[in-house]
Amino acid sequence: QVQLVESGGGLVQAGGSLRLSCAASRSIFTIDVMGWYRQAPGKQRELVTSTTSTGSTNYADSVKGRFTISRDNAKNTVYLQMNSLKSEDTAVYYCNARLFILSGKRDYWGQGTQVTVSS
Repeated sequence: QVQLVESGGGLVQAGGSLRLSCAASRSIFTIDVMGWYRQAPGKQRELVTSTTSTGSTNYADSVKGRFTISRDNAKNTVYLQMNSLKSEDTAVYYCNARLFILSGKRDYWGQGTQVTVSS
């Protein structure tokens, strides 16, 4: 089991920055993939970025060069630094923890945090 608690969302003007945090209830060394997803109104949830337990990262094309995922292993926390925000970044952002198990994979989700970018 993994519990995830997100924080850091809010309202920001276009061009501004926000940092989201996701605190996990267990060592993130034991979690295969930590990621951030987002869901805008009327749209499907999409992957923003992810990081593996070995440190490799992956970014959606729409956020490359603007967003950065990082991890603090001592605090069991993953961060999402968002710079140069655009109105199209407005969404609910969800933290995800993925464990690979014998039968496949198991996903855990945070409660979500709203990010609103005003133009």
